[in-house]
Amino acid sequence: MRDAVAAARRVVVKIGSSSLTTATGGLADERVDALVDSLGGLAAQGREVVLVSSGAIAAGLVPLGLTRRPRDLATQQAAASVGQGLLIGRYAASFARHGLTVGQVLLTVDDVTRRAHYRNAYRTLRKLLDLHAVPIVNENDTVATDEIRFGDNDRLAALVAALVHADLLVLLSDVDALWTGDPARPQSTRIAEVRGDEDLAGITIGGAGRSGVGTGGMVTKVEAARIATGFGIPVVLTSADLAGPVLAGEPVGTLFHPQRQRPTARLFWLAHATSPRGRLHLDPGAVAAVVGRRKSLLPAGITAVDGTFTAGDPVDLVDTAGAPVARGLVNYDAVELPGLLGRSTSELAAALGPAYEREVVHRDDLVLL
Repeated sequence: MRDAVAAARRVVVKIGSSSLTTATGGLADERVDALVDSLGGLAAQGREVVLVSSGAIAAGLVPLGLTRRPRDLATQQAAASVGQGLLIGRYAASFARHGLTVGQVLLTVDDVTRRAHYRNAYRTLRKLLDLHAVPIVNENDTVATDEIRFGDNDRLAALVAALVHADLLVLLSDVDALWTGDPARPQSTRIAEVRGDEDLAGITIGGAGRSGVGTGGMVTKVEAARIATGFGIPVVLTSADLAGPVLAGEPVGTLFHPQRQRPTARLFWLAHATSPRGRLHLDPGAVAAVVGRRKSLLPAGITAVDGTFTAGDPVDLVDTAGAPVARGLVNYDAVELPGLLGRSTSELAAALGPAYEREVVHRDDLVLL
């Protein structure tokens, strides 16, 4: 498996705020350059690199006179708007030392769940790679609201890896591996490989670090590894200063083995990147059709509607016990649906016009949970 890591042609690398900035905010130039030197070496070998980088909010703290990461969304967005330019500018200068051009890609959940936006995100990343540029991805913190946030860049990195069909995801942190407990305690040991959830049993996984400039922690990294390996992508977790050895296939950090064959990338995003805006309650026949026969959801099989949503939003499809069985992109606004429930599409078309002869959720926009 380490040979496969060393031979990975398309690599997504994620680095956290604490590995790029000082404790008080502001970019640490020597850390940025060290990371770029490792990634520049990959590009020189003809391998494709996508960098998912935190650090925009942290980089904006000092210029705005802030002493710590703000808690409110508006100030976070203000810091991100200042810091994002500083971050991408620093990367551009550092990658230029290797003759490489960078391209900034800022994403929100909405950009990758609606079909047209998803295709645009993929095409942009693909074209940047075709042009031998290095895409630098971050959540669009300047405009993202609580409803359309990924939540942390570890999760974003796993989803970007699925989006570009990466051969490897590397999660860089300020900890050199996943440990059985606090690495500072002598009884803790490094976990070299994780083949499944059973290898994580009894392990104490910590939250966000002490630097105060990031949002993640080991919990989010393990969850990101679980998401990516579920898409068939191996994951290595280690510290930023070991990026070079990891990418060379050396046995450092923690290697998470891929779990299964890759599902459809867009539906994988729908399952893992979205939060439902509402719920559609299905009768037993509709559950059997959607889950058992992978059919589209029609109005006749819906018994009730919860939530406030518009056409194109993600909604959960729940069974008679209220348990989610699938998630999909709905074709109607919430206010339209109550009058359509229990009626066939042909009946609706005759009564309301041909525009109503359509599925509530098409099977191509639906993923089983």
